[in-house]
Amino acid sequence: QVQLVESGGGLVQPGGSLRLSCAASGSGFSVNVMGWYRQAPGKQRELVAAITSGASTSYRDSVKGRFTISRDIPKNTVYLQMNSLKPEDTAVYYCKLVTTYLTYWGKGTLVTVSS
Repeated sequence: QVQLVESGGGLVQPGGSLRLSCAASGSGFSVNVMGWYRQAPGKQRELVAAITSGASTSYRDSVKGRFTISRDIPKNTVYLQMNSLKPEDTAVYYCKLVTTYLTYWGKGTLVTVSS
């Protein structure tokens, strides 16, 4: 069984920065992809950024140049550095882990961008 615990959300002013963390605990799993999704009120969950076991990264267009995903392999932790935040980035951010056989989701962390 794998558990994901996100942290780092909060309230930030437009133009500010936040760093989200997602730590995976458990045993006997091999990570293929870790990623961050977000869901704003009344909208569908959408992919924000992902990183593969080979360190390839991908981003949705609206966050390119502002967000950076990274991973600490020994700690099984993925990070999302978010800079130049905008009100439209406000959402619950979820961590996703894809292993060889299963997919796991965290419970989410709220990011609010407002003045």
